[in-house]
Amino acid sequence: MEITTIVPRLPPAVDGVGDYGLNLARQMREDFGIITNFVIGDANWTGEGVIEGFAVKQVADCSRTALLKLLLNQDDVKQTLLLHYVGYGYARRGCPVWLVEALERWRKEGNNRRLVTMFHEIYAFGPIWNSQFWTSPLQRNLATRLIKLSDRCITSKEGYADIIRKFSQGKHSDIPTLPVFSNVGEPKNLTPLSERQRRLVIFGSIGSRSRVYQQSFLALQKTCQELEIEEILDIGSPVNFQIEPINGIPVNCLGIKSSQEISNILSSSLVGFFNYHTDYLSKSGIFAAYCSHRLLPIGVWYKGKDGDGLQAGKHYWLADRNDHTLNLLEGQVVADNAFTWYQQHQLSVQASIFASYLSINRLCSE
Repeated sequence: MEITTIVPRLPPAVDGVGDYGLNLARQMREDFGIITNFVIGDANWTGEGVIEGFAVKQVADCSRTALLKLLLNQDDVKQTLLLHYVGYGYARRGCPVWLVEALERWRKEGNNRRLVTMFHEIYAFGPIWNSQFWTSPLQRNLATRLIKLSDRCITSKEGYADIIRKFSQGKHSDIPTLPVFSNVGEPKNLTPLSERQRRLVIFGSIGSRSRVYQQSFLALQKTCQELEIEEILDIGSPVNFQIEPINGIPVNCLGIKSSQEISNILSSSLVGFFNYHTDYLSKSGIFAAYCSHRLLPIGVWYKGKDGDGLQAGKHYWLADRNDHTLNLLEGQVVADNAFTWYQQHQLSVQASIFASYLSINRLCSE
């Protein structure tokens, strides 16, 4: 089976959705023999025409005509398209009108065209003084059109699945909710926390790591003190400020590392610290990486409710919401729960689900 997958960008660009798409394509090829041809939706992307054996094409510009030129040139009698959708990946304001119009036209050009959409996001919202307030209606309109155009919809969050059901007006009821998998590996035979170095890792984007240092410093200090942390590692592009020592421990900034290097570090560390809205943890590749490496995920409280099978105190620890001292025994229980939760949607599981929904026979029968 051969499919076309649309993503915003692929390596060497740093792009979580692109990494997700590439890892998924690799696993589907390995497990099910599915061949993926990539189409890049960012005209400014720079990369190779073949990545890990996958053919890669790129739109000449962000226009309906440019995308249709790539899609309609294909000779497949039955063409299956997998779209990884996040509005801001294809348009600066999160409103990729050109993308939706191209797919609507593509669909009308033949009867044997099938579209499966993975909604990494649906639409943004914000206060009246924020640009998202003004673009949100158009973002909702585009998402609704995509939902109705798609033969199958998949997403990463239960709340998103509810929105898709509502917007589809009865077309979609069975919507798999797949929290994102780790883009830095899923190692086996992981050692318990008691056998690991007293090391805390802060991993992620510049923004997420900056929040840790600027908004969670006291919680970070508390964690390091309670678990007797001896080493703190920062992984990612450099932040634009000086990071102060924590409890006298200097933060060792490693910069950007390969997936294997990151995996090796996580596998031998005790804590993965994050500052990420806990209502959206199922969408966090960083949280997924901590869970898949059986670290103790520790963050800070955000107003919201538990969802996607996650519970504070059970699958992750909130350093600023617990008065009693955290110990390794209690931390191991949380780490194990997080690891178990992750296994339900690890990469091989997701590859199987996507392969099933991309099946031509299944799509045609539905």
